[in-house]
Amino acid sequence: MNGEMQPTPRRRRLWLLVVPLVLFLGLAFLFLERLESGSDPSRLPSALVGRPAPQMVLPPLEGQRDAHGQPLRPLEVKALKGKPALVNIWASWCVPCRQEHPVLMELSRDPRIRVVGLNYKDAPENARRFLGQFGLPYERVGVDPKGRAAIEWGVYGVPETFVLDSDGRIVHKFVGPLTPETVQSTLMPLIDNLVAAQTGDEPKGAGAQ
Repeated sequence: MNGEMQPTPRRRRLWLLVVPLVLFLGLAFLFLERLESGSDPSRLPSALVGRPAPQMVLPPLEGQRDAHGQPLRPLEVKALKGKPALVNIWASWCVPCRQEHPVLMELSRDPRIRVVGLNYKDAPENARRFLGQFGLPYERVGVDPKGRAAIEWGVYGVPETFVLDSDGRIVHKFVGPLTPETVQSTLMPLIDNLVAAQTGDEPKGAGAQ
């Protein structure tokens, strides 16, 4: 009798197959429900919006040099104050990061903002190869090999981009790759307003979301 109540190895293997399948189907259902509802996954909320950015100093990407041939500086959050900044979470193994990289290269030419990178769970040689191939949009790159810093930022995945005001406060979060359309419709009006607030000029449009 007791022997019949004990799960057999075959039953245990069956459960090991069924449980992950059920979890996967549940997650897939939630994802499809979000898509059908018309909600935008790039507008996932962040508990950090409206708060100061996490104060941290991340070591620079070893062996990477800037446009002037100098070693990149560490990613020090307090050093970003003074004008709006974009903190881009990226990795060489991230396919969408490759898609958004030309957008970041264009944004890096805007003298009103700083563009810095947080290299997430990457190998230094792969990260350097990525930047050598696609260009260096960042004035600073901090490395986060174990993803601990990303946890403090509340990162869901890569790529993500945080917008900081001139005081180092997070005012917006983009989940997923930046696109020319997103830059035109959301990011640039936000930057215009942040710069206007900093200089005391009249804002050009709606404020940060």
